[in-house]
Amino acid sequence: SGGTLQFVERELDEREPNWHLIPCAPMRQIWISKPGPPEVLELREAADPEPEPGQVRVRVAAAGINFADLTARMGMYPDAPPIPCVVGYEVSGVVDALGSGVEDLALGDEVVALTRFGGYADVVCVPRNQVVRAPAGIDLVSLAAIPVNYLTAWMMLIELGNVQADHTVLIHAAAGGVGQAALQMCRWRGATVIGTASASKHERLRELGVAHCIDYRTQDFEVEVMKLTEGRGVDIVLDAVGGESWAKSYRCLRSLGRLFMFGASSFAPGERRRLWPILAGLIRAPRLRPFDMLDKNRGAFGINLGHLWHETDRSA
Repeated sequence: SGGTLQFVERELDEREPNWHLIPCAPMRQIWISKPGPPEVLELREAADPEPEPGQVRVRVAAAGINFADLTARMGMYPDAPPIPCVVGYEVSGVVDALGSGVEDLALGDEVVALTRFGGYADVVCVPRNQVVRAPAGIDLVSLAAIPVNYLTAWMMLIELGNVQADHTVLIHAAAGGVGQAALQMCRWRGATVIGTASASKHERLRELGVAHCIDYRTQDFEVEVMKLTEGRGVDIVLDAVGGESWAKSYRCLRSLGRLFMFGASSFAPGERRRLWPILAGLIRAPRLRPFDMLDKNRGAFGINLGHLWHETDRSA
């Protein structure tokens, strides 16, 4: 999760200011042929799509890999297209065709784009409002790993969480894609971060600014958080683990605390779909009661960037 697939090479013609693409014909796509481990992925070829009015066609340099893609491959992501399908939520690359009505981009512009699946391909067509010019100083491969991770973290911490300098934030999977984005935003706002991760990642996380690291494999994070905060709890929790973790994270909140649930990785611990982790996660998930929230001055939010396509002006 949080990585990239690189699709095409690029070469620079010194006579022109823009990147020129080495032709790729026919277009290649990575298909999920059936639910299962990575071996079910197949490379297939197809004709390049043509952009419709208001769309931008992007010759893809790299596509982001997110947990939603992995669970879709296992047949566990309800929002994914029916299998066989091509997934992928984010790409970077170069504009190589424009649909009618798109006048503020030019052929050769380097861009990053959000895709409603279909990103694992040499070429994609996306609406103009889901395309952003590439900022200077970031290579296209790195850029493809930014949109989903940083938008998710932004929606939780800034848009809804209002993180402040005097806040303490618990970030689960702090070494992951969203975790790293969230850590940077907490540092920007001056908040204190407690991060969960395997022990081998603690040294690097401390270098990046995590105040306290918890080994989720050997330590009970709920117990450790309450020790570290002297029983007060934290202001914000970011939890993509799900199941029992959501319940414990909710109990870690202090008054006016906010729990953000943005995934359920514990439901899919391996490479194949398994029923028991799903059932266990559902059983152990918290039963959030309105009057309990009222009494304890706590709140819980669900964040799913894939369900904000009708709110592109707020999420992109």
